[in-house]
Amino acid sequence: MSTLSLLLLLTATLLTAGLGLYALTLWRRVWRKQKAQAEAAQAQKERLGGDLFILNSSLLEGQLPLIEGAIRIKVLLDNYDIALSQSKQCEVFHQLFAATAHVPTHAEWKALDKSARRQHELCFSELELQHKAAARAAARWLLDEALPPLRKSA
Repeated sequence: MSTLSLLLLLTATLLTAGLGLYALTLWRRVWRKQKAQAEAAQAQKERLGGDLFILNSSLLEGQLPLIEGAIRIKVLLDNYDIALSQSKQCEVFHQLFAATAHVPTHAEWKALDKSARRQHELCFSELELQHKAAARAAARWLLDEALPPLRKSA
């Protein structure tokens, strides 16, 4: 083999090894990023689970109005675990959310005149009478069946 051939072979080998090391470095970055994302997702799920525990407990203890609690629980469940949110036991939270979706919130609520607020409050009372038992049963089910590992850590 000629010197030129050996020099080209050595250059190609070094270039291939360098590119391989660079590829490995890039893959390590990807793996670290994936691990960090998984850890962040797990931490978020734990926070949401803790928040769900607090909301369900507060709902059962009467510290949280039923309609407000149902809406908050539904939204958190959607972000925590969509399959759990869509379970038959949690259907009442979706019903209450849908029944109150048209009600203005925050500044828009404050801007309503008293008669409009009173109408919405009457609607809330009717919904509470219709769904209180089911909402409390769903909250109890979430605490006892669906979220037990989180209950211990919260």
